[in-house]
Amino acid sequence: MAIKNYTSGVDVFTSLGEIQGALAGHGARQIMVEYDEKGRPTGVTFSIDTPTGRRGFMLPANIDGVLFVFKQQKLKDDRDQAERTGWRKLRDWVLAQMAIIEAGMASVDEVFLPYLTDGHGNTLYTLYSSGTLRLGDGT
Repeated sequence: MAIKNYTSGVDVFTSLGEIQGALAGHGARQIMVEYDEKGRPTGVTFSIDTPTGRRGFMLPANIDGVLFVFKQQKLKDDRDQAERTGWRKLRDWVLAQMAIIEAGMASVDEVFLPYLTDGHGNTLYTLYSSGTLRLGDGT
């Protein structure tokens, strides 16, 4: 089965705008887009008030990951298409998380927890996966 949105014709900046709109509509206080050296967006960082105070979250687009899957699935090896697909998938994911929050199934900090930042450009997930953050042996 081919990756969802692999033929998306939706412009990257349309998807990015929809992500920003969803975040702002659900209480984001600041939103910043990160770009690579060629001016292509690579991620969205936002802050939002949580029960424990204002927190920052960083959502990467990971276009290289999309390109890797394109190659695995023998789809067209096209960076522009991978960008459209990746940003559309991130938009779909953000909207799904907002629906979970709206339904009272989870809080904003709960659904975005892996993307919580430490203020130095690291997410909770990257700290955990690098071994910097340890949760114990699970017992």
